[in-house]
Amino acid sequence: MAVIEANSITKRFDKTTALYDVSLSVNKGNFFGLFGPNGAGKTTLVKILTGQLLPTSGKALVDGVDVIKNPMEVKRRIGIVPEVESPPSYLTSHEYLYFVCRVRKVDNIESRIEHWLKFFEMEDAESKICRDLSKGARQKLMLASAFIHEPKIFFLDEPFINLDPIHQKKAKDYILECAREGRTILMCSHLLDIAEKLCDKVAIINDGMIVTSGSLDEVRGEEKDLESAFLSIMKDRRKVK
Repeated sequence: MAVIEANSITKRFDKTTALYDVSLSVNKGNFFGLFGPNGAGKTTLVKILTGQLLPTSGKALVDGVDVIKNPMEVKRRIGIVPEVESPPSYLTSHEYLYFVCRVRKVDNIESRIEHWLKFFEMEDAESKICRDLSKGARQKLMLASAFIHEPKIFFLDEPFINLDPIHQKKAKDYILECAREGRTILMCSHLLDIAEKLCDKVAIINDGMIVTSGSLDEVRGEEKDLESAFLSIMKDRRKVK
């Protein structure tokens, strides 16, 4: 059963078309990887699917909810780590996580905050203003905000950026645990070696269009790994141009 659906999504910014008639389906329990070069349309698609941006045309459903008609309900149901976005600079780490919990109407707020600050070894940063945190600490806080309400669906845009190897592994292990529990993950990443170890389904997007999608084996084809397949596909696309 599909829990994330994009149906003929097109997005234009003035004279630039960022997405061309994109259709995508992610089933419940999939760990789905969305890959492409810079400017391919990954982040634009994720913003539309998470109710942050309206498409020019097309339809999007998340957990059966129409994203365009009811974006706030979608946001309550999902966990999201946006690309290159930091928590509000004027809040402390604790205040930000408290705000996230209130918006998502979760119970046991203080115990959840305590758990995730401890998970990411951020107890000493609890009272720090977010603008004073390191890039790695801000990323850990964004991950904590995505995990804290235990959603069934995650949208993770470059989730491991700025993380040290220890916390990168902790985050990966938790995300894999969620996948084993039957939760659904859509992840964008440039780290194809990591993605290959995590994902069971993938799609490659380029110039605003889905170039290929399927299981890892289907997308790899005769190539030795996902990175080789990706580079081969991009090379073929350049030849077509």
